[in-house]
Amino acid sequence: MIDDIILEDLENIKKLVKEDKFAGKNVLVTGGAGFIGSWLCDVFISLGAKVVAVDDLSTGRMKNIDHLTKNPKFKFVKCDVCTFKNKEKIEFILHMAGHASPDEYQIHPIETLQTSAFGSANMAELARKNDATLLFASTSEVYGDAEVVPTPESYWGKVNPIGPRSCYDEGKRFAEALLVAYHKQYGLDVKIPRIFNSYGPRLREDGLYGRAMSRFIAQARANDAITVYGDGKQTRSFCYITDTVTGLMLLTTNEKAKGEVVNIGNSKEMTILELAKRIKEITKCKSPVTFHPLPKDDPKRRCPYMSKLDALVGWKPQVKFEDGLRRTIKWFSSKPRDPQN
Repeated sequence: MIDDIILEDLENIKKLVKEDKFAGKNVLVTGGAGFIGSWLCDVFISLGAKVVAVDDLSTGRMKNIDHLTKNPKFKFVKCDVCTFKNKEKIEFILHMAGHASPDEYQIHPIETLQTSAFGSANMAELARKNDATLLFASTSEVYGDAEVVPTPESYWGKVNPIGPRSCYDEGKRFAEALLVAYHKQYGLDVKIPRIFNSYGPRLREDGLYGRAMSRFIAQARANDAITVYGDGKQTRSFCYITDTVTGLMLLTTNEKAKGEVVNIGNSKEMTILELAKRIKEITKCKSPVTFHPLPKDDPKRRCPYMSKLDALVGWKPQVKFEDGLRRTIKWFSSKPRDPQN
């Protein structure tokens, strides 16, 4: 699944990432058919790397990477990250596998915990044996219902350890602790980005996987009711996919980031209701906004403190929210309204 919008975005990422850091290198991307993982596969291939994408397709989609399958430098392996084995030399591992949609991971709590725990342990051992760099996709969810906003990496979090979101939150927190231990005990080159809400082309809108933004866009396109949970005053900070991927790529090769946790996101905070209204304005839809009960433990505010990323790599997110939103809506509007697209 690639088109002119994605190709243009990929070119913008390549302008900010040095090709010589990855050309000819062997890269493993877990969750390679997922939203962010598929973008990483595209960037690595365009920079001349050899890529192995691992995905069990429980949440990823082959359509995200089908254009890469005939490329001799790309290999897809359908496999659970917890059991994946590899005999070839690997220089970079980007561990992106996981169930990131709250509705979806609450249906599969055991699998979600296993991916974070056993999957991360498997990747850590693989990285150790290959003396590879391991970047682990953590999440803003480790902060729980944060009491400090904007939230710095030094904040320990406020998480319900047995709540409905705990399978994701605590799984990621365990993985962070495990990988920092590998860094301290073995000197493993580990980077831990805590990714805040990302959006853009390839974000799933169907079924249990849909996030607020993609769900709102799909509902607006169909002139269906836009479903807001709670009163809509809860906030999120949305980061366009090119900024998320650029931040991840720059962190991967940054020497100062070894063993560090780093927020990746956008510092512009907005309410969910404001998001719904902006999508209504841009799409010019006639959809009403309807309100539904707020899920338990849903965070009230979410906004990253972003100075650490800038201090480490000398870069900060570039895409303005309005521009990214219009681009995302344009991408969705160019596709048929089909759950599989």
